[in-house]
Amino acid sequence: MDRETMEFDVVIVGGGPAGLSAAIRLRQLARERQQEITVCLLEKGSEIGAHILSGALFESRALDELLPDWQKLGAPLDTPVSEDRVMLFTGPESAVSMPAMLTPRTMHNKGNYVISLGSLCRWLGEQAEESGVDIFAGYPAAELLMGKTNQVEGVITGDMGIDRDGEEKPTFEPGIELRARYTLFAEGCRGHLGKQLIEHYGLDQDCDPQHYGLGIKELWQIEADKHHPGAVLHGAGWPLSEGGASGGSFLYHAAEGQVAIGLITDLNYANPHLSPFEEFQRFKQHPEIRAVLEGGKRLCYGARAIAKGGLNALPRQHFPGGLLLGCDAGTLNFAKIKGAHTAMKSGMLAAETVFDALVGDEPEARDLKGYTDAFQDSWLYDELYRGRNFGPALHRFGLVAGGAFNFIDQNLFLGKLPFTLHDRMADHEAMKSAAACSPIAYPKADGVISFDRLSSVFLSNTAHEEDQPCHLTLRQPSAAIALNLARYDAPEQRYCPAGVYEILRDGELEVPRLQINAANCLHCKTCDIKDPLKNIVWRTPEGGGGPNYPNM
Repeated sequence: MDRETMEFDVVIVGGGPAGLSAAIRLRQLARERQQEITVCLLEKGSEIGAHILSGALFESRALDELLPDWQKLGAPLDTPVSEDRVMLFTGPESAVSMPAMLTPRTMHNKGNYVISLGSLCRWLGEQAEESGVDIFAGYPAAELLMGKTNQVEGVITGDMGIDRDGEEKPTFEPGIELRARYTLFAEGCRGHLGKQLIEHYGLDQDCDPQHYGLGIKELWQIEADKHHPGAVLHGAGWPLSEGGASGGSFLYHAAEGQVAIGLITDLNYANPHLSPFEEFQRFKQHPEIRAVLEGGKRLCYGARAIAKGGLNALPRQHFPGGLLLGCDAGTLNFAKIKGAHTAMKSGMLAAETVFDALVGDEPEARDLKGYTDAFQDSWLYDELYRGRNFGPALHRFGLVAGGAFNFIDQNLFLGKLPFTLHDRMADHEAMKSAAACSPIAYPKADGVISFDRLSSVFLSNTAHEEDQPCHLTLRQPSAAIALNLARYDAPEQRYCPAGVYEILRDGELEVPRLQINAANCLHCKTCDIKDPLKNIVWRTPEGGGGPNYPNM
């Protein structure tokens, strides 16, 4: 197939905080040192920010370094944290407020901001374009371009205009070869190409398995007398604890009478009957939460997996021809429940490493090993090191004992206890058989506070070209489906927050069939992570497909 070829010094895959920060920093260095460096950034969403979803509480440390005059430039950081609470939800009607002195210091948010990360990324995109970065939105990086000596030489964007049978439509346009001296991968959690790079180069040989959570979020417009700009609530316990699962909840009062509410379900849960979506709907019915939402209007819905394994699960980030950045590698600081500032810093460190290699043009610099030294000398490494025990403690000891350990580790030892806890069981391996677990009966949605999946997906503005190959593929289309249904009662029906997977029974024999409603997909990647048989593989759909979040 004849493809158009474009060449750049650096190609960046992903228009999130890491990718945009890398792009901006590269252009800053080029301007400061009077070098001409061409930078291209690809974003699979219809625009920068369309696929960005986070809580989000934002620590400005990396932004202060990248763009010190961000306030003058109009960065959308308008709502400083004004109130900071942590609650232990002990049941469907009860909760206990935790004194600030008893919460880990990493959970304190004074000086941070309640933001829309999507809006921040749109603004960063504007700064990148003004600095000379070529941004191609709606162009997913579908394939790696590999050189003869096993180095990455760029990416190929996805073909457009292929029908569901793999045939070319009249609108067919082949993908473009984007060749680069260095390629930076910043696709976010469980990146499609990042996963391939980790496997191909064995980047995770010396680390723990990555651990994940599924974050489900809604944005609400609430009554004016209930709105307190900058008020922050974090929660733990019910409803997840009732089903033997763990995670946390949040309620953030943003600007203009809006609140962001969400539930993060750790994907190491064991009961295949559990539904993170339904757990979130239950959570909203708690009196502490319902009182805030009642009388309000739900504006938007979305979901995204987060990589929360921290330093222990961080793979080697350099390989011949490129780097793995931000949540594509797993730089989120779970002890703070924040990943935007760490992703930004990883992008900045990458830009500085790549710039030195481009200017030096040393052959051995093709494998950017210098990134490791820069990373380990930075505050990013120090922050992740101090938080390395936070997640494993909760996984191994549970909420109460693990929380007590984390208080001692963070507040008394400042994250520098002379040992490291590990969690070496991958999340998908934790699932038990359906027969060994109790079924969970979830209440019907009331359409006021709780809702069904399809009406929720509608609020995500998700759209895909219907006549295209299914981007959710199965390694074993028949045998694995039957085994998954028999052993786990097809948990993909429940862990997917968008109703993508349905078990249908055809004919008199009622032979079960898995129907994949790929058009509903929110690109959260949960199925690629949690499937106990590792049968489901997420690939990039046609460019521009997926959610179109306005300000999540």
